[in-house]
Amino acid sequence: MTSICNLPTFGMLPEKYRHMSREEMENRVREIKEQLGSELFIPAHHYQKDEVFQFADATGDSLQLAQAAAQNREAKHIVFCGVHFMAETADMLTADDQIVYLPDLRAGCSMADMANIYQTEEAWEKLISIFGDTIIPLTYVNSTSAIKAFTGRNGGACVTSSNAKKMMQWAFTQKERIFFIPDQHLGRNTAYDLGIPLEQMALWNPIAGELKYDGDAEDIKIILWDGYCSVHQGFTIENVREVREKYPEMNIIVHPECSFEVVQASDYHGSTKYIVETLKKAPAGSSWAIGTEMNLVKRIIAEHPDKHIICLNDNMCPCLTMNRIDLPHLVWALEIIVNGEEGNVIKVDPETTKDALLALDRMLQLA
Repeated sequence: MTSICNLPTFGMLPEKYRHMSREEMENRVREIKEQLGSELFIPAHHYQKDEVFQFADATGDSLQLAQAAAQNREAKHIVFCGVHFMAETADMLTADDQIVYLPDLRAGCSMADMANIYQTEEAWEKLISIFGDTIIPLTYVNSTSAIKAFTGRNGGACVTSSNAKKMMQWAFTQKERIFFIPDQHLGRNTAYDLGIPLEQMALWNPIAGELKYDGDAEDIKIILWDGYCSVHQGFTIENVREVREKYPEMNIIVHPECSFEVVQASDYHGSTKYIVETLKKAPAGSSWAIGTEMNLVKRIIAEHPDKHIICLNDNMCPCLTMNRIDLPHLVWALEIIVNGEEGNVIKVDPETTKDALLALDRMLQLA
């Protein structure tokens, strides 16, 4: 199990930070960064708010931040501006004397919460009884440390949206079938890109404990966990049709956590890094609709005033759990460090870490 050290006011921001002005908080962050120097490392995911993103020492998607954590051996304090599973991954990939903090312990991930270790082990037992020793697990990094550990124990690896295709190709050199946890859309879209037809994919329902598929079970190559990203599932085929009607010449680019129908109807699809890089390389005057998290879309729009860029769904909200990491919580986390207090620390137990690292290291070696 994962253990968390925290202040007695679990997840609660002390009142004084609610009354500080933005200028006061920004100045305090700069002071502490200067005071701690190389002892402090602040990685931030692309989906973070600008008020936090501006102070990042490293930015990127899940793969980039996992690599940054694995390569960092200097910082004593790592204040992770992302969500819980990312901070867990950072803790497992860093040395024992490095401390990982999550500014707000409530910053979770709805997708990761859709697969717990008990459901996963039950599913694995049933699937092995059906298919025998022909299955290997692949686990999206958007999962708990316990799920990563399960994957490592069973010969599998972690994946990100950046390397899912490469990791799936590797997995098929190991076993005949893949059990993909917990995002069905990334698994389906990646497998389809590799030429696997939909009729060779099945969906595991963890609530009912049932495998849903059409055709012959022997033909199944991909078993998808019935999970999804609440943000990316919010982009619909109707959104695509509306953009096509209003802006016939507009390019549509989406994240592979979007549904199969949306991905197939778009012009381009790929990881957060892919989306960022594609827009950087796009010619001036080009038009784009982006199907991903709103904070990132707004940042891309601001960075590329020479292009016409919109969100594929203009009613989309930012990732609410990611957005729990705000400037007041960042200041609080940094002051916990300089005051020598204990709080908001993410620590994964040694046994879980040992098994999870098997899955993470397999990914990083191939990534």
